[in-house]
Amino acid sequence: MIKTHGLTHINLEVSDIDVSLRFYQEMFGVKEYFRDENSVQVVGPGKKDVIAFVKSEKAGRCGGISHFGFRLMSASDIGHAIDSAKAVGAEIIKTGEFSPGYPYLYILDPDGYEIEIWYE
Repeated sequence: MIKTHGLTHINLEVSDIDVSLRFYQEMFGVKEYFRDENSVQVVGPGKKDVIAFVKSEKAGRCGGISHFGFRLMSASDIGHAIDSAKAVGAEIIKTGEFSPGYPYLYILDPDGYEIEIWYE
């Protein structure tokens, strides 16, 4: 076994870099740290999280990954997550609880990638 910091980044192929950047900034508070003509990389919300947005004609196509998730700090934050999703224009797929006190929210980003926001 090797020691790592865990899963540290995801690369999303997007149709419009600036639209995706704005969505993730407003929804999750990410901060841009690198940009070139075809991509933007952001950090956050976790200390070691990186999301790369790469302009591509393959935007929104899932290749075996059904969704990725962001874990809430508190179960009581689910209402704010729902309000934030509505404010940024995300399509809300479903909300509920895995079991009492363990809420979840599934949304779509601008390219149709499914995001789970949950508490455990």
